[in-house]
Amino acid sequence: MATGAGVWLPLAKMALPPPSCDVARAASFNDGGGGVRGEPGRPRPLSWAARAVRGGGGAHAAGMVARGLRALRGALRAGRRRFSTRPARAPATDYQDAIRMLNTLQTNASYLEQVKRERGDPQAQLEAMQGFLERSGLKVEDLDRLNIIHVTGTKGKGSACAFTECILRNYGLKTGFYSSPHLVQVRERIRINGQPISKDLFNKYFWLVYNRLEETKDPAHASMPAYFRFLTIMAFHVFLQEKVDLAVVEVGIGGTYDCTNIIRTPVVCGVSSLGIDHTSILGDTMEKIAWQKGGIFKPGVPAFTVAQPERPLEVLRERAQERKCPLYLCPELDDFEEGCQALELGLAGAHQRSNAALALQLARMWLQRRGCQGLGELKEVPPSTELLGGPVPLAPAFRLTDAMIQGLRDTEWLGRTQVLSHGPVTWYLDGAHTTSSIQACVRWFRQAALSQDKPHDGSEVRVLLFNATGDRDTAALLKLLVPCHFDYAVFCPNFTEVSVANNADQQNFNVTLENALTRCLENQRTWTRLLEEKVGQDPWLPSPLRVGGLLQPAPARGSLLLVPPAPRPLNSPALVFPCLAQALRWVAQGRDPQLAAPTASGAHPHPAASSGAVLLREAAAVRVLVTGSLHLVGGALRLLEPALSQ
Repeated sequence: MATGAGVWLPLAKMALPPPSCDVARAASFNDGGGGVRGEPGRPRPLSWAARAVRGGGGAHAAGMVARGLRALRGALRAGRRRFSTRPARAPATDYQDAIRMLNTLQTNASYLEQVKRERGDPQAQLEAMQGFLERSGLKVEDLDRLNIIHVTGTKGKGSACAFTECILRNYGLKTGFYSSPHLVQVRERIRINGQPISKDLFNKYFWLVYNRLEETKDPAHASMPAYFRFLTIMAFHVFLQEKVDLAVVEVGIGGTYDCTNIIRTPVVCGVSSLGIDHTSILGDTMEKIAWQKGGIFKPGVPAFTVAQPERPLEVLRERAQERKCPLYLCPELDDFEEGCQALELGLAGAHQRSNAALALQLARMWLQRRGCQGLGELKEVPPSTELLGGPVPLAPAFRLTDAMIQGLRDTEWLGRTQVLSHGPVTWYLDGAHTTSSIQACVRWFRQAALSQDKPHDGSEVRVLLFNATGDRDTAALLKLLVPCHFDYAVFCPNFTEVSVANNADQQNFNVTLENALTRCLENQRTWTRLLEEKVGQDPWLPSPLRVGGLLQPAPARGSLLLVPPAPRPLNSPALVFPCLAQALRWVAQGRDPQLAAPTASGAHPHPAASSGAVLLREAAAVRVLVTGSLHLVGGALRLLEPALSQ
């Protein structure tokens, strides 16, 4: 088997890609990667995939893709037939068995279609979720005992939840944390005291819930809940039986129609930064999306949001009024730093400051409403800092306690502004997948990577590894990445070469190879076109900062943006690989101890691949930005950090 930049790919080792990180994050069902099993015997050559990239696309490339995929689809169907969808006969003892059974539940596409059909009747959705919950042995009022912090938003809601959970854990509280999607293992979604529940615990609660639902089937209730609904119910069981002091619950998609909105009386709610995403489900304007997010507001339950555009903020205010919910705007993190040193955040990037500010308000309000001590003394809010003419009152800042400061510092959240230094190769991973989050990612990457000391001989190679899924405008995302002046752009699906038998956490029965690879070829052509158009301006930088080639302070505190003194020519070759493992091996060229060196056989035919391999082997520093999809990042983490799969 060729393991390098070539295109020989044994079907027995080919895994299906995870679905759109964002559709999966949003409605969150079967959102890991996946796989198929091929027939034993000699590996089939996938030369079609590599040959298709030789000319940058076109009808010839499309034809090659179609011919190669015909062979793969047969293997895909054969592989699917090997997985049983029979009901569980008895509780299994193996974690992988539980994950495989979980993966037989309803998949993304059918669930999203159901959401679209039902979204005009949110009560029907919540009633269906309540029915599943009761069949599992819980009542909605049981959830009141979890002392929930409920958080929604478009960008940063997971990070805000992570900050909040870590702050409260530093108060000595036993915390539960439910989030989506997972990056490497499904059990990452359900955490106790910041750690994913153990495989044994996952196995125990999975079969407890699954068998109760099976046993309660009748003609009127013959169905099982979809993937995300099932995991939500399971998380509630885990948190209740493990007796957590509180649960931080991240919304899956939107708010109003999300199955987590079965929660009746959270202690406090939060709304992170809003943006355009999941338009087919939530609407195509910020105002429509804000309406959906405001659906988690509850009567008498305080809610906090960060700075938002004027109209979406007004919609949030209207939703809060409708629901008799007191809504407050979080002050900037700068207001907490007056008279003390700058706060150290465990998550890098200036955009994390608003997430941290939201977390501080959520944590303090939770402590206050639960009658806890050590809240942090409120500061006076001078009239000049009030939101003049704004619809939402500004919450007061307060003096931070040691637990709050330590919590912000200790927060970890994989796949978000994460840096892995593996010898001369440094990987920068961020699951950004909207235009605004890609902008924030680029700012972070410039500060984290391009401001580092340059090699003495100047031999530094920059590589972009990108994939985007769902209905996203990838041209808009890629356009924002062009000013980073990458030497190479690499595109590949989100799947690895790991066999299904060993990787049930990342199985997906809903994403086709044809769609994934065709999308990569489209991204390759888009990148080449953008470079030909010489789109090299920084759309997010005000013009005064584009001078001198120096690090100029940005308006936001703690942010530095690098303007390269001599921008590289915009001639970055674009390469397509059939899977993540081959893409990573080509980039690393045997210099990352976690990755095998590529082999010479079946080498990628694009001339840039050979010359690039030489440059990558000889460069003093290789800096790789992996972005566009949380599932791409998750697949990369699985290969770069094998311990995460244990």
